[in-house]
Amino acid sequence: MDNFIVSARKYRPLTFQTVVGQRHITGTLKNAITNNQLAQAFLFCGPRGVGKTTCARILAKTINCRSLSPEAEACGVCDSCVSFQNGNSFNIHELDAASNNSVDDIRSLIEQVRIPPQAGKYKIYIIDEVHMLSQAAFNAFLKTLEEPPSYAIFILATTEKHKILPTILSRCQIFDFNRIKVDDMALHLQEIAIKEGVSYDQDGLHLIAQKADGGLRDALSMFDQIVSFSNKNVNYRAVIDNLNILDYDYYFKLADAILDSDVPVSLLIFDEILSHGFDGNHFITGLASHFRNLLVSKDASTLTLLEVSEGIRQKYNIQSQASSASFLISALNITNQCDLNYKMSKNQRLQVELTLIKLCHLPSVLNLSTAPPAFSEPGELKKKPEPITKVSFPTKDSTIQNKQAEESESETLVSEVNSVLSKEEDLYNLPEVREVAPANDEKKVKISIPRASLSGNTSLIPNLNDLEANYSKKEEEKPEYLDGESRMEFDWNTLLTFWNEYAEKLKHEGKLNIFTIMTSNPPTLLENFVIELIIENRVQEELLINEKVDLLNFLRTKLKNFGIELNTKHIEVTGKKRLYTSTEKYNHMVEKNPKLEEFRRRFNLDIDY
Repeated sequence: MDNFIVSARKYRPLTFQTVVGQRHITGTLKNAITNNQLAQAFLFCGPRGVGKTTCARILAKTINCRSLSPEAEACGVCDSCVSFQNGNSFNIHELDAASNNSVDDIRSLIEQVRIPPQAGKYKIYIIDEVHMLSQAAFNAFLKTLEEPPSYAIFILATTEKHKILPTILSRCQIFDFNRIKVDDMALHLQEIAIKEGVSYDQDGLHLIAQKADGGLRDALSMFDQIVSFSNKNVNYRAVIDNLNILDYDYYFKLADAILDSDVPVSLLIFDEILSHGFDGNHFITGLASHFRNLLVSKDASTLTLLEVSEGIRQKYNIQSQASSASFLISALNITNQCDLNYKMSKNQRLQVELTLIKLCHLPSVLNLSTAPPAFSEPGELKKKPEPITKVSFPTKDSTIQNKQAEESESETLVSEVNSVLSKEEDLYNLPEVREVAPANDEKKVKISIPRASLSGNTSLIPNLNDLEANYSKKEEEKPEYLDGESRMEFDWNTLLTFWNEYAEKLKHEGKLNIFTIMTSNPPTLLENFVIELIIENRVQEELLINEKVDLLNFLRTKLKNFGIELNTKHIEVTGKKRLYTSTEKYNHMVEKNPKLEEFRRRFNLDIDY
């Protein structure tokens, strides 16, 4: 019985042509070999299982190949290629930095670099997982990496480029490996299945490729596991059962139940999923992905974004036609909110079930919001709301002329309001029409009561013309200065009498701030009937400006002089220095009586602190 070799090793690429999903890197390396433009150091970085170490080995083998093909591929039959494939090449050295990460290991490597190759043109050093090197090892490696011998080439590989020193990065040519696409992996798995004589279907291979998340080594490991599980029959059901993957059919059935607003069926499907051992968070993220795929499927140009097999893609395309874009966007929002709140919830099952209930009621809510308004009479189905009329209850003393005037005014108001209501398309903003019978039962009057909208905002957008009219009205209501031709002479005493009279009036009205400003400093009468008042700060000036119109109107009326003006003058108020310490108090006393200092010295007194 032959020893079993896993597919990841057995079908490991040996040439650039067989590398899967990294054409941008293999093409660059082949051109560099052909043009003899090889760098002194390469850095291969990217996720696990995408071909970093494989490309490093292929590059090392191709560089030393003695008979390259026209496509810059290694021949595989020369002494250098054979020795490398057998693992006994003296020119290619591979170091695992995860287990040889000390400065002594790097010093030993540097000693080997000094020895030129015995056969071949280059000595290649492959350092895998280079980010695991210690700080001292990186520093010891810097000089050799910057100025290596002409025959030495370093190939570094890592999954965590951010952990490598910038000084190392600047000395290398950096190649970023991409995650391998699902279609490329599925095609590679199909080729291996054919070589191994394994029966398969496309849905199963695509599911393995999706589960691998861009890593071909993971995909090959799962492929070997399923081949053993299913006895060389890799189909969709075998992949689901072995890898514990939630079946697409559950999501398609659940989406149909949600579109039909069937809450019981939705809850039963979720219960069945939980009984199979799946986590609720895994389920809700998968449901969100399902709604995303449906949204993508609504446009033929975005169908390529679905990384699924052709059969599953057709199912998505069919179900997407039965759901509207507004429903899918709302469903995505609800499921995303559930995903965010899932871990914080104490009853996680209830959190998911509540989300499913919301989703089931979503189609009816959307249909209701887009449906035309419903009325009691079929003939009024598409009619606009009844005009809003003014409710008035006639009295015995009212005359016919007053009624006609009120009706004319009501008709004008109705026409204005209807012009606004006719533009409202929201069902929940439509008014509710009711009939009101006046006390004397003369005539029933219809009134409209606005309904509250779902959003909670029932106010209409204000008219800019109304705002401008209100603003102009407020400006017109501002008090104005009294004007006249009288210019009767008066003296300061007369001015002071009426000044104090107005101040007392303010005091009785409770305007104590203005009263204090007017009485703190007496006014000064200047030329041309200009009154000057001293104020201490801007706050007082603002208070006085608000009262200035009424004050001047009062003085102009009492003094019969309409040429009186009021000006203010700022003065700096220097507050008195407060004495706190004993020394300050003593110095202040000495300034008033210098003999006090002589008294202190004569009796040898000290200041009490």
